[in-house]
Amino acid sequence: MSLPDATVVRACLRDGAGGSPTAVVLEDGTAGPPPDADAGRRTAAARGTSHAVLVRRTGDTTELRFFTAEGELSACGHGTVAALALLMARYDGTGPRRATLRAGGRVFAGRAERDGDLITAAFDPGPVGLREPTAAERALVLPALGLAPHETGPDVRIAGLGRERVLVPVRTRAALTALRPDLDRLRAVCDRFGLLGAYVHSEPTPEGRLAARMFAPSIGVPEDIANANGTACLAASLAGRGIHRIAVDMGDALGSPATVTATAGPDLRVEVGGTARVHAEQHHQMSSNGR
Repeated sequence: MSLPDATVVRACLRDGAGGSPTAVVLEDGTAGPPPDADAGRRTAAARGTSHAVLVRRTGDTTELRFFTAEGELSACGHGTVAALALLMARYDGTGPRRATLRAGGRVFAGRAERDGDLITAAFDPGPVGLREPTAAERALVLPALGLAPHETGPDVRIAGLGRERVLVPVRTRAALTALRPDLDRLRAVCDRFGLLGAYVHSEPTPEGRLAARMFAPSIGVPEDIANANGTACLAASLAGRGIHRIAVDMGDALGSPATVTATAGPDLRVEVGGTARVHAEQHHQMSSNGR
């Protein structure tokens, strides 16, 4: 079985470098049936990226489907940034480009703008639900991350944006860097509570700069280079403290620095995004075993 052609986009760059490599398959909606879910999973595995995005343009709407090597996701923030960047790179017009996107049963707005070979993209991730963790969730998630209760701030939250995830604050960037979670244990805990993963973050500066790490072994991603939807959840949470604009550094532990930006208005509507570069296009079809 062959793989569809894919373009690798590095999403959520920091100062023009690093970012999360994402395989993007662009279909025009007229060349027969779209690639199936198995093709999405195999594309992520064969291209050596944590995620793949299947992009299908039909009329005025662009449909997005997201995959890891383990299966399909209802949403992927940096995958959405990567898709918007590739659509912008193929855009013949001038100035910003706006797109109507569909993913996970939801229709939402995205935008992108080119500056040389860099493309800035942002989108509406949808409403964020926030709640306190249950005693059981707190008691099991924190030890799996290698954290004692006194090592976290008071604002541990469960954030819903599609599948729920846990937001865990630590006091410093150094504490974040030192994290060594037990990924098998974390996966079991997340599976038990239906959580996507754990987004651990430092305290923001007054200007809204902070760092984060996203651990998602339940979807086959031990640690994400850039996690835009988790950042959107954090933006909604911090808006309650009067912090409405954040820039989150990620990926340093994986050797690929990334930055995700997000804003949250008074009504908690969030826009999240980052800068991307279309990195490499692979035209040659490959067999399902990657040879």
